[in-house]
Order: sequence, then C-alpha cells, then structure tokens
Amino acid sequence: MADNSSSTDSASFGRDLCGEDLDQLAVNVIRGLAIDAIQTANSGHPGMPMGAADMAYVLWMKFLSHNPFDSSWANRDRFVLSAGHGSMLLYSLLHLHDYPISLDDIRAFRQWNSITPGHPEYGLTPGAETTTGPLGQGFANGVGMALAERILAEIFADEDWSPVDHYTYAIVSDGDIMEGISNEAAGIAGFLGLGKLIYLYDDNEITIEGSTDLCFKEDVGSRFKALGWHVLKVDGHDRHDVERAIKKARRAKDKPSFIIAKTHIAFGSPNKQDDASSHGAPLGEEEVVLTKDRLGLPPRERFFVPDIVKKHFGRRARLMKIRANRWNKRFKKWREDNPEKAGLWDKMMDREIPEDLEARLPKFEVGEKIATRKASGQILQVLSEALPGLMGGSADLGPSNQTFIKNSGSISHCNFSGRNLHFGIREHAMAGILNGLALHGGIIPYAGTFLIFSDYMRPSIRLAALMKLPVIYVFTHDSIFVGEDGPTHQPIEQIQALRIMPNMRVIRPSDAGEVPAAWVEALRRTDGPTALIFTRQGLPVLDRNELASTDGLKRGAYVLKREKRSPADIVIIASGSEVSIAVEAAEALEREGKSVRVVSVPSLELFEEQPEEYRFEVIPPEVLCRVSVEASRTKCWAPYVGPFGAAIGIDHFGKSAPAQVLAEKFGFTAEHVIEVAKRVLDEFPQKARKFRDELDKSP
Repeated sequence: MADNSSSTDSASFGRDLCGEDLDQLAVNVIRGLAIDAIQTANSGHPGMPMGAADMAYVLWMKFLSHNPFDSSWANRDRFVLSAGHGSMLLYSLLHLHDYPISLDDIRAFRQWNSITPGHPEYGLTPGAETTTGPLGQGFANGVGMALAERILAEIFADEDWSPVDHYTYAIVSDGDIMEGISNEAAGIAGFLGLGKLIYLYDDNEITIEGSTDLCFKEDVGSRFKALGWHVLKVDGHDRHDVERAIKKARRAKDKPSFIIAKTHIAFGSPNKQDDASSHGAPLGEEEVVLTKDRLGLPPRERFFVPDIVKKHFGRRARLMKIRANRWNKRFKKWREDNPEKAGLWDKMMDREIPEDLEARLPKFEVGEKIATRKASGQILQVLSEALPGLMGGSADLGPSNQTFIKNSGSISHCNFSGRNLHFGIREHAMAGILNGLALHGGIIPYAGTFLIFSDYMRPSIRLAALMKLPVIYVFTHDSIFVGEDGPTHQPIEQIQALRIMPNMRVIRPSDAGEVPAAWVEALRRTDGPTALIFTRQGLPVLDRNELASTDGLKRGAYVLKREKRSPADIVIIASGSEVSIAVEAAEALEREGKSVRVVSVPSLELFEEQPEEYRFEVIPPEVLCRVSVEASRTKCWAPYVGPFGAAIGIDHFGKSAPAQVLAEKFGFTAEHVIEVAKRVLDEFPQKARKFRDELDKSP
C-alpha cells in the first residue's frame, strides 16, 4: 500500500463535525494510526488498540490529569497500559495529545532506535509510566503507584490541601487477569482499600490461541469483589457508559475499582473483528483498506490525522497544561506555608542520601558471631532515621529477614502513616509493587524474603533492571547453611542467576562489618536494582585492624589479607560466609611457609566495572594458582581461577541436616580449602608443562 497521505485534504476532512461525531472520528483516528503503524512494521498487535480505543479516549479526554509539556509533573495521574502488546494505543494517544512523539516516530514503530518500541519502555518514550509487556506486571506496578500516592498524601497534606492527590488508571487485558501476579497484587490493593486505583478491563474474550473459552471461564467480577474491589460492568464501546462508570469509580473512596468493559477485538474490521488472528498479527493490506472504509477514514492513506482531530486533542493538551500550571502555583504557596514539609519533600523526591551515612551506622565487635541478616536489621533502624523515604517490608518473613522498622507503624487499610509494608506470602506481587513505588517517586523501596524465593520474583526483578529502578532486595538464608529445611529451601543457583541478569547488582557481605557498606552502596545506586544477600547463620566479625577495611566493598572486590611474601604463591577468592574460612585456611597455610593472598568479593558486578589495572592489582595475573570459595554454583568463578585453579562450591542440590554437618560433608571448611589449595599448588608444575606443550603443538 503506498503512503499517499497528501491526497486527502486533512484541513477540510471532517471540519464541520462536532460533539459525538467528532468524538467518533477522533476514536477512529486512534484506531487508524494503530492499524497503519502495525501494517507498516508488518509486526504488532492491532486488535487490542482497535477494541480499547473507545474507553481509552474517554479516560484520556474526560478524566486523566496529565501535562503533555512536562511528562514528569509530580501530581499527574498515572496511566499504565498493562496490556503492553497494545502499545500503539498508547503511542497514538501520546502523539495526538502533543507529547514529543511525531508522526515519523509512529511510522518508525518497532524499528531500530525508535521511541515507539514493540512494548512500552519506561525512560524511552515520553509519557510511558512503566515498561509493560509481560502480562500482569503493569497491574502490579499500578498498585505500587497508587500505594505511593496514598502514603505520600498522608505525609504531605496540610489542613487545606495536599500536593499529592492523583489517580492511578490502567487498562488490563484477559491475559493480565489470568496471570497469578495480578491476583496477588489485587489482593493487596483490595485489603489496603486503595480508592484512587481504577482499572479498565478490556474483556474481549480473545487470546492468541483463540477464545478464552478454551481455558478461562471464571467469574472475574465475583473474584474481584471477593478481593475487596468495587466492580462495575459496561459496554466498552458505549462511551457514555464508560464515562458513567469512571465517575462512579472515582466516588468509591475506600475501594479500588475494576470496570469490566466488554469489547470486540479489532473493532471495525469486517473480517478480523472477534478473531484471534487480529491479536498478534497485522490485519493485512486488503483488510486495512476495508477496515478504514468502514471506520470512515481515507481507505488508502496511512497515518491520516485530520486537522480538526489534531486541534481537538490539542485543546485538551493545553487545558492539561493550564491545570498543571495552577497546581505549580498552589504548590509554590504550599512550600512557603509549610517550610518543614517542603524540606522533607525535597529530601524524599530527590532521594537525598547523607554524605556521612556510613559513619552513622553501627559497628560490630571483632570476634562476635553475628548473622549478616541480623546486622542488616540493626543497620536498617539507623537508616530509617536518616532516610525518611525508606519504606518496605517482607513476604511474611519480617522476623527472619530483619526488615521491620521498629520505630514506625505498619501500613494498613486504615493507617498509611507507617513505613512497614506487609505483603503477605505474595513474592511476585511484592516485587511488582516495589517497581511501582520506585516509578512513582518519593519512596526508596526495599523488600525481603529468603533467597530461594527470589525465583518467584524474577520477572519483576528483571523489569526493575531493565527500567534501571533503584529497588533494594533483602535476600536472607543465602545458602545450604539454611540447614535442616533441606534442598527445597537451600539456594544453590540463585546467586548466579541474579548475577547473570544485565544491570543487576548482587552484594554478598563477608561479615557484619561489610553490611553497612553494602547498604550504603545499594542506597547510593540510582541506575538499577541491588540484591543484598545475607546469611541465616552467625559469622565471626573480622578484625579490620589486622585485615583491610571495608572501603574496598564499593569496588566489588579487594585484598582482604595481603600475602607475607610477594608474589603470593596462591590467591584464595571468597564471598560472603566463606570469607572467614578462607582467612582461616590462609593463616594455616602461612604457618606451613606458603605465601597466601585472600580476596573478598562481595560484588562481582562492581568488580567487573573497575578498570583492568585495579582488577589485576587485586587478582594478579602472574599468580596462576587460585582457589575460589562460595557456597553456590561454581561456573561464574571459572574466569577467576583460570585453567590452573579450582572452584569450591556446590553444583548439586543440598541435603536436610544441621548446617555444620553440611559444611563438613560439602567441603566448606578451612581444612578442605587447605587441602584444595595444596593440590592446586602441587599440580601446577605438571599442568603448566602440559599447557605449554599444547601451545607449542598448536599451529
């Protein structure tokens, strides 16, 4: 199909329309842009934007408070397209409302370096509040945004006015509702009574494989009522019906609202409406012509936006700018009238971290045995006093994770003045809600669970890494030393699984002394999430007068114990709970005349970011005898121990037994480290000769 967009006069097309006729043309232009972008790309999901266009139009033109000229305006309503496969619906709305998204950007849908990718991406497209696509994630993000609004409104409201007073809206799909994360998040939202959370359910009864009757027959409305939501049902193509429902939802102050909107996928397409083929594939050239003709658009023109429609949306955009400017003036007066709250606002919105934060944190007595999770719990109390935006909780494991802020109350349906969040046993939703809290702004979110259950959170963690959100995860019970709970609860591969995720930072402190530095490093990070990995069992607090200080943690790895004679005979590299046994083994080897260096590696990611010069300074390339020690899988240590070294770890599932028994059986003792180190040293000459011989034989 040729792009003959100049053949129809956009200035005269529909210029006499007004009222509902203009509304209908505007809705069909939204549909037309989606159809054309997807057909041009020969890739995408046209059915959802076509079916949801009516209700999206009502929401954006009648209710959504935003500022196209400042997409970061603090008190904007948040709009989440949880059904992210329908991204062209969002891009069409943003373009028509004068966001900095041009028709050329729409034409470049799904193309290299475009700002209109296949699924909405936070930080790439102006106006995209979150990255969506994996179904259910946007649903949970929206709950986090609404929760942030409610908490911040409680903090900053004065007698007359609150600078935080907005709604969170989302369009969700059948697929979103089927995903388990949505049910978890809906349970939390219903329990908390988040009245400013309004979701429109695009109930078109179609998924990729066909009708939802293939696998989904539940009464969704009854389910959401049972979860504590205010439920309404509408015809999703009756704009008056949709408008009435949203008005009712806004009046339901003590419950989130769920509007079930019956729609037709690919609405307006003569041959693809209500057909699963329209879910994830372009309509096809012939069907595009037929559909546009039925919708009253120029059939053979692409990306057609008549002037009257552009002006219609432009008026709404300018009205939104005026409203935002009024808020800005009122906000300025509020700051003048409330200087203390204004100062707190700046601290929280700017995520201000005191320069001397680490110096304020508790120190631990040398030789004392303390679990790093318990050290973290003590540190959290001090952090909470210094950082008013620090809030979080646990998936029902607060006493074990040590994540409870003792000088504050708990958030509940009748109290939003606390700082402790109780997520219940809902790890997946917890992680998705954390992303929403971070996206909203004003809150530094953290959450805890056992490391083994990070698997339940992984999709949301991955999106936090993709969106570069500064979320903090407190993962405790970090190894086989969980003990008697057995292999179901003993994380073997989870540390490595987190490490291989791009933009994810893992910090596993060696003792209580490294924990303050780990927390400060996590808090100072603004471009991605951090997993703090803590032990269940007590570890000896290392003597930093004899060993290196914890300053090296910020560089990921550092020489903890320097060799007595240079160069070292062998380097022992360890992380977390295995560092103390590495030190013990090194001291024993030194008594036998060996020169041993011990390297503490709390964060491989941080270490790999360092210049090569520093990395070679810590692990000298000329010292080829090396041993790594970590109670997890060994694969990531191969580049560090090299062809002549050995990795002590666990590449199989654990056993149910006391922790000390497991340490002995699986080789996490100083004695075993000594044995392996001696073997590496003994075998080195033979391995080196063999290696040289193979090099000599190679062409």
